[in-house]
Amino acid sequence: MASFTKISETKRKRNHRNMGRRRKAALSRRSTLTAAELFAACGEPGKPAPVAAPTTK
Repeated sequence: MASFTKISETKRKRNHRNMGRRRKAALSRRSTLTAAELFAACGEPGKPAPVAAPTTK
């Protein structure tokens, strides 16, 4: 039979690992752009790309 200490350590380790996973998943959920956001500057499909504004130096 496992000791109460060993059970507690295992629960704590599992909880910490799950919390880290949950935190990382929440961060990664928004860090990746959607395809629409990624290619928004390219313009509509089948039409010429928008012309960039001239830069002044």
